[in-house]
Amino acid sequence: MKVIQAILDDEATEAEKDHFRENMDKCIPCIEAYRLEKCIKDSLSSKVQKKPCPQNILNTIISKING
Repeated sequence: MKVIQAILDDEATEAEKDHFRENMDKCIPCIEAYRLEKCIKDSLSSKVQKKPCPQNILNTIISKING
């Protein structure tokens, strides 16, 4: 699952991508997991509206992090 997530997030190495592609056809659970995760990611990307965080909330978060 970590490799599938890395591939979908475009964070996988070329070696990980190659290994996944080579073995994907041999592993039904891998194929299903990849399709499900991709579907969820695509759905969220098209449905979620990205908005900037209001400055007052950002300031509160930063002040809590900095202690």
